[in-house]
Amino acid sequence: MVDAFLGVWSLHASDNFDDYMKSLKVSLVQRNVARALHPDTLISKDGDTIIIETKSSFKNTKIQFKLGEEFDETTADDRKTKTTVILEGGKLVQTQRWDGKETTLVRELKDGDLILTCTLGDVVCTRTYQKSKV
Repeated sequence: MVDAFLGVWSLHASDNFDDYMKSLKVSLVQRNVARALHPDTLISKDGDTIIIETKSSFKNTKIQFKLGEEFDETTADDRKTKTTVILEGGKLVQTQRWDGKETTLVRELKDGDLILTCTLGDVVCTRTYQKSKV
């Protein structure tokens, strides 16, 4: 099922991203930069290791993991998290934990788009990516 997520995805639309970043305590300067970016997300795999790379003109991030196994992640806003990704109901569910806090990032496919739903408490952000023709 992970194979359906493989490819290059370009950000097409974003809803409530600034409020989500505020809830993460991202600085105003970083939020202004992040809002202006339209990153690409590259999802690939090597055996049973999944690789998610986010690339933009400002900052790139890369995580590598096996489903269900906790790993250390440094996020784009420099949080150090303990992260786990599972496949649940056809969705990639990423849970980040740090300093007693938790956020989830759910990736799912709808009508050919990759929908990323980020939730922290009662703040929900939705980012829509379209598959690149690269």
